[in-house]
Formats: sequence, C-alpha cells, structure tokens
Amino acid sequence: MSEFVVDASVAVKWFFAEIHEASALKLFRGRHNLLVPDVFFAEVGHALTKRLQRRETTMAVATGALEALGAMVFQIHPAHAIAPLALDVATRFQRSFYDSLYLAVALLRHCQLVTADGPLYRALEQGPLRSHVLWVADLA
Repeated sequence: MSEFVVDASVAVKWFFAEIHEASALKLFRGRHNLLVPDVFFAEVGHALTKRLQRRETTMAVATGALEALGAMVFQIHPAHAIAPLALDVATRFQRSFYDSLYLAVALLRHCQLVTADGPLYRALEQGPLRSHVLWVADLA
C-alpha cells in the first residue's frame, strides 16, 4: 500500500466538481495510506467556509463534507510533534508554517505530499524537496 500526504486543496476536490477532481478522487478511492497533520481538518473547514461565504455551496453540502472526512481513515500527525521540522522547512524554503506541516509529514514518512495548491507546487517542483511533492493531476 502506498502512502501519500494529502493537503486540504486536494481533499476539497473530493466533494466538488472542479478541475483535477478525478485525479483527487484516485486518492480517496484508491488503496493508499493517507497521512495528514492534524491542522488538515481546520484547513478543510476554512476552505468550506470560504465557499459558503461566496455562496458556492450550501451548509448541507459543507456539513456533509466534514462528516465524510470524519468517517475516513487518515493517519494523523499531531502538529506539536512535527512543529520543529515544519519550522525549519518554513524558514529554509520560505513556505508558510501550515504548508510546512504537510511537508514535514512527507519528509518524516519518506513519501510525497499530493497538492492542488499551484503556488506551493511551483515553489517546490525544482528545488531540493521536489521528490516530496506531487501535483494532483500527476497521480498515476
């Protein structure tokens, strides 16, 4: 079974019809061990709140998405345990601490972070962390 860190930008695609939805669903439906930092759930909630505020979804859909996430099996990594590595990654690679929490999990588990966050991916795709980041549409 393969392991992937999945970020909120990918998880949101599991619940909405949008670009790269089919690729994101490969993670959801595949036989993969999905890893997340514990802030993942707050970030998905934040993304759903923004969609509600822009009237792009309903409360029922957003609530259903959160319930579905709660029923999924994730290997959850507490932020406090990976914070020192995340801080190092954030400062060395000029990334946000939040993004660096996901990267820290990928580094610790020797796997890839799957993302649909264009700025994050473009910032890392050519650097020393390139083997730990995968664009959602490039999932095999």
